[in-house]
Amino acid sequence: MRQMTRNGPGGSPYRRLLGLPGVTTQAVLGFLAQLTQQVAPVGIVLVVQEASGSLALAGVAAAAFSVGGGMGRPVQGRLMDRRGAGPVLAVTALTHVTALLALLGCAHAGWPWWTMTALAWVAGIGLPPISVSMRIEWGRRTADDGRTAAYSLVYLVQELAMMVGPLLFGLLIAVASASPALGVVAAAAGLGTVAFSRALRSGPGAPSRGRGRVFADRRMLVLLSVVLLHGCTFGALQVGVPALAAAHHVPAATGLLIAALSLGGITGAAAYGARSWRSRVPLRLAGLMLALALALAPLTLIGSLPLVGVALFAGGLVLNPALTTSSLLVDEYAAGAEGEAFGWVSTALGTGGAAGAAVAGLAGEGVGPGAPFLAASTFALLGAALTIPLLHRS
Repeated sequence: MRQMTRNGPGGSPYRRLLGLPGVTTQAVLGFLAQLTQQVAPVGIVLVVQEASGSLALAGVAAAAFSVGGGMGRPVQGRLMDRRGAGPVLAVTALTHVTALLALLGCAHAGWPWWTMTALAWVAGIGLPPISVSMRIEWGRRTADDGRTAAYSLVYLVQELAMMVGPLLFGLLIAVASASPALGVVAAAAGLGTVAFSRALRSGPGAPSRGRGRVFADRRMLVLLSVVLLHGCTFGALQVGVPALAAAHHVPAATGLLIAALSLGGITGAAAYGARSWRSRVPLRLAGLMLALALALAPLTLIGSLPLVGVALFAGGLVLNPALTTSSLLVDEYAAGAEGEAFGWVSTALGTGGAAGAAVAGLAGEGVGPGAPFLAASTFALLGAALTIPLLHRS
């Protein structure tokens, strides 16, 4: 896993990638377009709870948003394989923003909770596939030795948007309230998506790479299982971190601990994409998943919150590189149907996140605050074991 090549005369992989026409613009606009990724479910909870007076109903609406997102991604990807990314992005931007604004209108008018839940589901289905579009566009425009940087940049942009979006949302809530704050962020994301789609259409070689059968190569099913377990790992961490902070009677530390994980993810993605790796991709994925399991295992025993932050940072260092490596295998296993395949990757991550959070919640309640981290480490270890068939058949 540690073998790598020196950077060639063209400079670092990131420099070569960002030197391609339009890539820097696409990265900036992609960041703006993904601001609602983390904001929308939180905003939906706040708006529906305020309108209905029930946190349970608000949770149902947020779950409907997540379910819609999981259902929509493969369909969006298939359409991108057939029509290209531009039209799909334009339609999804309109659907996503309109549904969120309609939800705000229903909440203000006092409509029944199920109408807001239905609109949350539609907003999830219409969540624009920005990261999928960037993977297809940049993956197509880079050689094999440049795709690690391309896919790492995708996760860097996404991670930054997921950090900045909630911060911006919080500032807007402080100035106004949840409803107008969600409306402003949704409008900004919609405009960013439209501008991003235009940037893709204007770039060279924007058409789709063609159509194919996503699961013609059975290894794609194995890869999705690994990605599912990766999602389970992240979902368990999302439950374990606030539970541990609450057990230490410092719930406010949750934000700092999550920030440590995100900072590790950003650092890991940046460092991973800065090199051209020579080792076999499945072997790299197995090593990264094993490293993730080992990094998270000490969290079951650590009692000091600062040390927990250090361990989460270490886990984050391999969290995004593992996703980048999975994307590299999608190129190999689903050639000609990358859009739909990346859509299924997103669905597997989301489904795994929900399952991992549920398991971690049950484990934490029954055993203690360290149990969710044991679950997260176990999920990553199982993911490493599942890569064995990929090693044999590559």
